[in-house]
Amino acid sequence: MEASASTSTARRLRAFRRWMRDHGVVCSDALRLDAAEDGGGGVYVRALAALREGDLVATIPRGACLTPRTSGAAEAIEAAELGGPLALAVAVMYERARGAESPWDAYLRLIPEREPVPLVWPADEAERLLAGTELDKIVKQDRQFICEDWKECIEPLILSGELEVDPDDFSLENYFSAKSLLSSRSFRIDSYHGSGMVPLADLFNHKTGGEHVHFTSVLEGSDSDSEDGEDPNNASADEQSTIENSADIPSGDDEDLEMIVVRDVNEGEEVFNTYGTMGNAALLHRYGFTEMDNPYDIVNIDLALVTKWCSSKYSRRYARARVSLWHNLGYSGCTSQDADYFEISYDGEPQLELLILLYIISLKSDAYDKLASVAHDLIGDDEVDSISSVLKVVRVTSSNQHPDIGGLEKLPDVKKLLLNESVCSALVSLADMRESLYGSNTLEDDRQKLQACSSVNERNLYHSLVLRVSERTILHKLKKHASSWSKTKKRKQL
Repeated sequence: MEASASTSTARRLRAFRRWMRDHGVVCSDALRLDAAEDGGGGVYVRALAALREGDLVATIPRGACLTPRTSGAAEAIEAAELGGPLALAVAVMYERARGAESPWDAYLRLIPEREPVPLVWPADEAERLLAGTELDKIVKQDRQFICEDWKECIEPLILSGELEVDPDDFSLENYFSAKSLLSSRSFRIDSYHGSGMVPLADLFNHKTGGEHVHFTSVLEGSDSDSEDGEDPNNASADEQSTIENSADIPSGDDEDLEMIVVRDVNEGEEVFNTYGTMGNAALLHRYGFTEMDNPYDIVNIDLALVTKWCSSKYSRRYARARVSLWHNLGYSGCTSQDADYFEISYDGEPQLELLILLYIISLKSDAYDKLASVAHDLIGDDEVDSISSVLKVVRVTSSNQHPDIGGLEKLPDVKKLLLNESVCSALVSLADMRESLYGSNTLEDDRQKLQACSSVNERNLYHSLVLRVSERTILHKLKKHASSWSKTKKRKQL
């Protein structure tokens, strides 16, 4: 089976190399495209000779990129007034439907039908494997939005007959497949073409912190700071693996996209691109894989969860008042999909704004009233840096004078001012509440499952377990830190 897959991939690679020559895509002789060793039909890029920083290893004409402007469906897309990811998805589905008649046939045959992102996992499997993780709600929302887009935009286009293709080629399932490719493979090219599929550029695998190649535009003559491919949730941009040009480029322009070596590569090594500094939730969501011990992993604790905890410990009225004062002092958490949340970093460190909220929740009535009475005076016309604002709150509410409070300049030291016993206890409770979302099994259960799991034969289970184990480990670090902080505070009081 593996030999057959490898043979098929090798045949498609030969066709793709011919396609590159025919379409002006120049790839250095120092690079070799090879079939992945796992037999899954994937491709990777290897260095046949040592590469040094500054070496030009590939050029890709903009006209060779598959975009809404270059596709044979360009007129229909424009007539339907489609743009962004919708337009590119139509272009990809249309060229796929054309088969051998498509100018991109050899390229489209080389890349997979769909990427293994959670968006295209069976719905019941995704719900079971992602329960409690950062992707649980996001993937469900993705599915809902994509179904709505297909119904409102894609189906009417097919019914209009403008594209003259088999409606089955534009089915909802095929739309999901196209969206998975856009999520993991599309690049922002320029303001004329928008986002598109860039043959060769999307064959380099990712390695966090291990980028070997970067892309530049000849027209600009410098590295760009553009957005990456667009996904259903407008996820944060990858600023390292993409190309952007602010000028409008007419269709068929000869300006090439260049691939430059930015870090030396030894002969025989795989050549990596990077999709940016992303945690496993973002990597799995957009690209369909995870990395063990990813230092960019985070866990979010929703403001709603904090409010729920506070309401159960005190009362709803108490919770509303304390959260309201926190807001009135100019504080807020992170925001996504109209929901506020707080980040817990890889090392278990809670976001400052969460500590401030928990500190305000823990205040005695007299300290709370005092803070509320001067809240307006604590908010300046200009944005106050976080350290200064915290010090003001502590000065107003603390019964102790903290003789060294004026000399604090580092954020970790300022955070320690907020870590009283009540705040530490609250952090432990919130970590427990957040972890309960994963179900009744334990972190150790998940670790054992991951150890026994095959990353090739049980891909979805494997990557979901990497994500779960990472997130739960962060929550355990948070609890460990909170407990140690609380003990330190008690010793100092003694």
